[in-house]
Amino acid sequence: MKSGSVSIVGKPNAGKSTLINSLLDCKVSIVSPRPAITRIRILGIYNSEEGQIVILDTPGFEKTRNELGKMMMKAIVSSVEEADVILLLIGAKGWDGDDEKILEMLKKFNKKIILVINKVDKASYKESLLPIIKESGERYGFAEIVPVSALRRSNIDELRKCIFRHLPEGEKMFPEDMRTNIPLEYTVAEIIREKAVNNTYQEVPQAIAVEIEEITKGNKNKNMVVIKAGIIIDRENLKQIIIGKKGAKLKLIGKLAREEIETLLGKKVYLELWVRVIKNWRDRPDIFRKFGYGDI
Repeated sequence: MKSGSVSIVGKPNAGKSTLINSLLDCKVSIVSPRPAITRIRILGIYNSEEGQIVILDTPGFEKTRNELGKMMMKAIVSSVEEADVILLLIGAKGWDGDDEKILEMLKKFNKKIILVINKVDKASYKESLLPIIKESGERYGFAEIVPVSALRRSNIDELRKCIFRHLPEGEKMFPEDMRTNIPLEYTVAEIIREKAVNNTYQEVPQAIAVEIEEITKGNKNKNMVVIKAGIIIDRENLKQIIIGKKGAKLKLIGKLAREEIETLLGKKVYLELWVRVIKNWRDRPDIFRKFGYGDI
């Protein structure tokens, strides 16, 4: 039996979160067209007759601009150090300077690296991908090179087989019924954050966090879950963007989040949201650790 850990590494918006969800056949990591949304190591677990793959989706590599950014870089390095196999994710357009910097960093760890070329549904295989695969093989001795479309789940089965080929022999590290290590409170917070990020303007996403204040059973209806949460931003002028005209944006965020949380829990949900400003929270570990960043 094969069992081991895999760290997914790449630049922001390479599709890491979409890839981990596709590999697991379930959603454990939030997905957004906005770059640099993942903030922690997301641990997902895939079980099959061949064994167990423990998958780490890491924050995207980018220049650290605050204390939260420094914490995210530590999460990336820690994940790479612990992993048996690295999945380096690049786009179907080929290598750029950011991809090259990440590869140079990974070389220092002397790990097996599988190159995953993502978003191949947007490229002509014969005209675009074959030269990229050839160039990549000349660039570094990758364990394997696998083209996929994480969004369309194309060639994901082949990628799983490839991962298993390079994992060590061993017993499963986690119970078979376990899919992720993320606590419920954090999963709910991430669902809310995803909806807030995807429904606000370009300047808002990096400033958004979500703090769960309460998850309880309803007083009258025990089959209902009551969730109270604050959407945290770092500047007063962003507040109205989140709330929207006559509260319309906040209502939409709440509606979309509630629907997904109800699917997750299999119960009716009463979701109460509000918006709160905490200035410079990304430079305050005492604050962002309360949101779960740095502790998982």
